[in-house]
Amino acid sequence: MSSLLKQKSFKELKKIANQLRIKIIKTGANSKIPHIGSCLSCLDLLVYIYWNELEIDPLKPNDIKRDRFLLSKGHGAPALFQVLAERGFFEKERLLEFGQPGSAFHEHPPKPGLIPGIEAATGSLGHGFSMALGMAVSSKINQKMFRCYAMLSDGECNEGSIWEAALLAPTLKLHNLTVIIDFNKWQATGRSEEIMSLQPLNLKWEAFGWHVQEINGHNFNEMEEAFNNARKIKNKPSVIIANTIKGKGVSFMEDDNNWHYRIPNSEELKLALEELGSAL
Repeated sequence: MSSLLKQKSFKELKKIANQLRIKIIKTGANSKIPHIGSCLSCLDLLVYIYWNELEIDPLKPNDIKRDRFLLSKGHGAPALFQVLAERGFFEKERLLEFGQPGSAFHEHPPKPGLIPGIEAATGSLGHGFSMALGMAVSSKINQKMFRCYAMLSDGECNEGSIWEAALLAPTLKLHNLTVIIDFNKWQATGRSEEIMSLQPLNLKWEAFGWHVQEINGHNFNEMEEAFNNARKIKNKPSVIIANTIKGKGVSFMEDDNNWHYRIPNSEELKLALEELGSAL
């Protein structure tokens, strides 16, 4: 591993994730921006990736040798913004702009150049994966060999563009590409399985030629093992299917798809923060 990695103990990662859950919920309530449930399902994964996996330097966000991470499930941007700020890509005070008119901090990642650490605008689901694939190809062509990562939602896997990219990556033997699926079993309007069945999801990716692993997306031990395994694969891309809980960390939000769009009222905000050990 590179010295650029800010390795944290699992205890430290859990503490960071809890602090950021508090900030995500407070920011969502204040700005009236939704997708809290989607942010909480992928947060633990983002925390692990940014502290213990990506080889990046927040002070040099455009370094040509940096690893690339794309949040293909763009509606998780409020979580990504908090992670980037905590990791040191920009001053935390900038997040006070979140949801304000003209601000770059909103529901989805903006175009590159507006926020350090943002590699691509991913407001329309199904595109971030292909962009990460293209970056992985450029890495091989230019012999830089940085690694590329894309985080997808399970609902996003309904998109045909996802499966086109899934077919192409093994053909190109992109061992420097890792896909993470935030598999929380919900999408915007209902259960993923009821809207368009993805199962057996692991066998689909295996059939396309990927190295496939399935983990608990809230367990840092399992994340560490999966990402380490992915780095060892030299002839194919890797996909990590992370079983997660939408709204993870707040009992009345967990596995409740209303929190895809709902904003907590004052009483719900108070209850959520109390569960997480914080005051208003």
